[in-house]
Amino acid sequence: MTEYNLPDDASLLILDDDGPFRTRLGRALEQRGFTVTTAETVTEAKVLARSKPPAFAVLDMRLDDGNGLDVIDLLHETRPDCRMVMLTGYGNLATAVSAVKRGAVDYLAKPADADDVCKALLASKGEAPEPPENPMSADRVRWEHIQRVYELCGKNVSETARRLNMHRRTLQRILAKRAPR
Repeated sequence: MTEYNLPDDASLLILDDDGPFRTRLGRALEQRGFTVTTAETVTEAKVLARSKPPAFAVLDMRLDDGNGLDVIDLLHETRPDCRMVMLTGYGNLATAVSAVKRGAVDYLAKPADADDVCKALLASKGEAPEPPENPMSADRVRWEHIQRVYELCGKNVSETARRLNMHRRTLQRILAKRAPR
């Protein structure tokens, strides 16, 4: 495990609706020296952000009761120096740009490694964090994008195929396969 030079206030909020992932990431970041608080919903994260604004935050993009981008805005109001990283299972350039414009220091695809999260949170201002050790393959990024559009189209294959400009049967074959690594 890598040693990190943490500031005096190493309070960290993790917002994620995936319980096992949230617990694992929380434990891993505690082992690296952070003081971790976790939240499962946007509502819960907003309450925590108002009562005790953290120095750092790791926020999931899509949650049952909203969007992690809403928590970025609140954290900037309550603690302007908070360093935030967005996590998502649906890699998407538009949401990555939106997250960074709103104040996130980085945008990582799930499942993110604890060391990648630390590097992103602790990167110097204006300095890009090191690239991840195990980034998603191009095939995986494509698959994630197709899955996201499919979900947004209400799992309607014909509509998804139309929006992705691909044949419906080709899309059906892609959806029937397992996710690439």
